[in-house]
Amino acid sequence: MSDPPDTVDALIIGAGPAGLSAATELRRQGGGRVVVLEREATAGGIPRHCLHSPYGLREWKRLMFGPAYAKRLVQEAKGAGVEIRCQTTVTALHPGGEVDVSTPDGPRRIRGRVVLLALGARETPRAARLIGGTKPGGVMNTATLQSFAAFSKHRPFHKPVILGTELVAFSALLTCRTLGARPVAMLEPGPEITARGVFAAAPRALGVPLYRNTRITAIHGRAQVDGITVESNGVQRDIACDGVVVTGGFRPENALLRAAGLALDPGSLGPRVDQYGRLTDPAYFSAGNVLHPIETAGWCWEEGRRVARCMAAALNGALPPRDTAEPLAVDGVTQGDALAYALPQELCAPAPQVPPAFDRVQMRLRQPFSGQVRVAGQSHWIASRPERRITLPLHPTPEAE
Repeated sequence: MSDPPDTVDALIIGAGPAGLSAATELRRQGGGRVVVLEREATAGGIPRHCLHSPYGLREWKRLMFGPAYAKRLVQEAKGAGVEIRCQTTVTALHPGGEVDVSTPDGPRRIRGRVVLLALGARETPRAARLIGGTKPGGVMNTATLQSFAAFSKHRPFHKPVILGTELVAFSALLTCRTLGARPVAMLEPGPEITARGVFAAAPRALGVPLYRNTRITAIHGRAQVDGITVESNGVQRDIACDGVVVTGGFRPENALLRAAGLALDPGSLGPRVDQYGRLTDPAYFSAGNVLHPIETAGWCWEEGRRVARCMAAALNGALPPRDTAEPLAVDGVTQGDALAYALPQELCAPAPQVPPAFDRVQMRLRQPFSGQVRVAGQSHWIASRPERRITLPLHPTPEAE
């Protein structure tokens, strides 16, 4: 790559809800030449595969299905003057916003004055969960299930089991119904479901038993799954089924970040960012589920817009130096190692006239917690939160929740 890199004002890596909303907002903010890179053949991200609702309520105050939602994201970006390059894979990140890419026409290097990493997250596979047994057909993650529903007429099973109770597991439940499959059970290894408690009503309404404190110890079958062994409170039993959907356990797509030496947060495994969404190299910003596996498409869409406004400010030299950042101080949520991570991880001196992308601290808990918490020097009383998610004002009045 001896040729000088192609230079753009803003480079967006990832054409899901966070990346496309950020690109559109940058153009609206006068961000100059904005280019989106997407490794898939079609832009739109995971919603392209999701044949269920609801999408679009936060964004356009209307109820939409996933493919229509993804199509509108792409249309708005192109209408704003964004250039979208599909089948373009980023292979390396370099200091100062230069990235190596692989395209159908060969390798290239592109430099963005500012670069957004909207890389998303991926589910933890069966092997990493140490589930034993044989390796028959019919075992898959949610993304594969959604691909069957969206792009194939083949039904991979009729009576699967769904492992996990994150929000995506309930998405898998709806996708199974779309395919004409009827799950025989949902399994949660912990004592409570991971999503908000209200979602426990969904399997009940569909006639699907939900078993807590239950983990899969083995999958059985040769050509196709014919059953599983589960353990609950020390007792094992078999469940007849012809498929297993392994959901959730999301991990950020951080391989590019690790290879580039950009600082990662040990709790989220995503990049460390300040309140403006900047990484330790100030040319790079981040938004979406690479930061917090995992939130809804609407959440990521809004986060992309907010970070984009900070990127536009950076193009105008309006952000404070990144090296003024100090670690965010969170004290009190240590009872039983309850705190998984907090976002943002660092705080810079505030920039006049530039609202931060993260004006609230997002905290994720491993277990319910009650007690006094101090965040950035301010005290809060936290009641027990079974859904394990807390957001607090970044600069609140004392004792505010």
